[in-house]
Amino acid sequence: MSKIRTPQPASEGVSGTAHARPVSPPRVAARRRRPGMIALCVLLIAGGGVGGALLFLQSGQRSEVLTLVREVPAGAAVTDQDLGEASMALDPAVKSVPASERDSIVGKRAAVDLKPGSLLSASQVTTATLLKAGELLVPVGLKPEQVPASVLSPGTRVQIVRVPGESQTAKGEGDPEVISARVVKVGSATPGTGTVVIDVATASANGPQLAAWVSTGNVRLVIDALGGGS
Repeated sequence: MSKIRTPQPASEGVSGTAHARPVSPPRVAARRRRPGMIALCVLLIAGGGVGGALLFLQSGQRSEVLTLVREVPAGAAVTDQDLGEASMALDPAVKSVPASERDSIVGKRAAVDLKPGSLLSASQVTTATLLKAGELLVPVGLKPEQVPASVLSPGTRVQIVRVPGESQTAKGEGDPEVISARVVKVGSATPGTGTVVIDVATASANGPQLAAWVSTGNVRLVIDALGGGS
């Protein structure tokens, strides 16, 4: 009697589907820590913090300085009532006067017109009198077209020129005369006419003659570039 062979099951991996094994992730080598780099980073961060703190403190540093609370004309003495004080953070380039020097400023004369609400600088006051011994103060009125375009300030050396009038020109009397002077104060333009009065100091011997010239209106003011300011 013949034997009936029972079919054997197919071996795994040949005809059956093989199960995939899990793949291990690649090993990543740990980075070595460099103590020197870490210390450098810490120092940079700390240095930046200190620098920022110093900058903040410097920008917030305030100083007590002198200000003007009243107008002081050029040539007038500065009184204690003319001065005020303010606490401000100023740029080092600003030439202000510390409030601690208040007593030394009182009694000095204004070298220029001092306006209320402004800071006081040392160059705006002087111990010298604007009118010296042997000089006379003469006001010179100039029409708008006679006022120099260049800014006049106290101390500027000028020449007052007497120009011939219409009658003198007709008679052939046309030689101009000149008197040297120094600007003491420049007034504001008169409303309506625009006339500007400039106080000038001149030698006592020339004062009366200059005043007579001014009364005729036939004068011009010329800035003396050679003389400069005093």
